[in-house]
Amino acid sequence: MRISICAVGRLRAGPEKTLIDDYLTRFDRTGRALGLGPARVVEVEDRKGGGMGAEAGLLRRAAPTGAVLCTLDERGKALSSPELAQRLGAWRDQGRGDLALVIGGADGIDPGLRAEADMALSFGRMVWPHMLVRVMLAEQLYRAATILAGGPYHRD
Repeated sequence: MRISICAVGRLRAGPEKTLIDDYLTRFDRTGRALGLGPARVVEVEDRKGGGMGAEAGLLRRAAPTGAVLCTLDERGKALSSPELAQRLGAWRDQGRGDLALVIGGADGIDPGLRAEADMALSFGRMVWPHMLVRVMLAEQLYRAATILAGGPYHRD
């Protein structure tokens, strides 16, 4: 199952980008044998200032056709790392070819796009900077792959 992190905004070179690249490389290496990956980041930018509605359109186009659509939203479901791993494994085992993990802009996810999502995932009730959400998501993907592989990275 291929994974696309579809996010509003451009990430410049720096520590966040370095961490994301590192975790996604680790995910690809670990996930390959499990039928997970590759993972990629698809960035979109609303240059016309159309707000959440315009961002939603860009995010829809960034997500692969037929992908499981999972939004990152503080109103979503908070999962443990093993629960996220189990969910990824279940989607893979159902034959879902693509997963799009969607991170909105500064104002969040458009309500219409949120309603279309197969799942909303939360990293807690706090609002996190979008660039840190990308880092945390990349790390959790790697952690999920190691859990599914039975590796030592995650400890209960």
